[in-house]
Amino acid sequence: MYVILAFFVGHWALSIFVQTFFLHRYSAHKMFTMSRGWERFFHFITWLFQGSSYLNPTGYAYLHREHHAYSDGDGDPHSPHMYPNLMRMMWKTKERYQGLTTGTLETEKRFQGDAPSWPLLDRIGDSYLTRVAFGVLYTLVYVRFAPHWAWFLLLPIHYLMGPVHGAIVNWCGHKYGYRNFNTSDRSVNSLAFDFVTGGELFQNNHHKFPMAPNFAARWWEIDPTWSVIRVLAWMRVIKLSPHVQVMRYQPKDARPKVDTTIADDATAS
Repeated sequence: MYVILAFFVGHWALSIFVQTFFLHRYSAHKMFTMSRGWERFFHFITWLFQGSSYLNPTGYAYLHREHHAYSDGDGDPHSPHMYPNLMRMMWKTKERYQGLTTGTLETEKRFQGDAPSWPLLDRIGDSYLTRVAFGVLYTLVYVRFAPHWAWFLLLPIHYLMGPVHGAIVNWCGHKYGYRNFNTSDRSVNSLAFDFVTGGELFQNNHHKFPMAPNFAARWWEIDPTWSVIRVLAWMRVIKLSPHVQVMRYQPKDARPKVDTTIADDATAS
């Protein structure tokens, strides 16, 4: 039982980390920079950790930029307020993502470019053979270590880990929670300590300050991925932009403030 729990939690945590750190904050928003070598390293582990549900960084970036531009309105590829249920939203998101990834659909020029590209790895990651191979690997772990058949009910989450994370963030992050800031969309913060999706459920904060690498705004909010980013910046693996946004929460009746410099304790070397 403990092996299966560790495997599930480990796969969940590693998959959501590469999704929020590499696909979201780096590929889509470019909140920080890194060398070509480190970009290839994080691109590779994104494929390794997402496995059967690998998401192409370019397709993800274009899709996410559309989401911010049209959040909760016409043109938003995954707003829960534009679809009757979660499954419908996930399916339409899949269709849009696949079209942007394969080139059968085109996005606006302003959303294009400046996204990681590794054609060989992306072809391998997108192939059915690779996805099935990862699925077989996950299944074999359960065959070997699962103490009861009921544990096998977790396998579909392993197979679709990336889309599952996206569905949780896009559905819950625009329907259930509280708001720190008035925004033009219906984004909310679903958790005060977002250990489930690595900070992604601070959607209201993120939509107010889309270029802030720390998704937490209030003193009691905790974005665990921001702690990792600070360590990587200290290690010179990444470099935060000197003009990146830093959230400054104020009461709703005051005008929210944004500082365009990195906070003293977050300065990258």
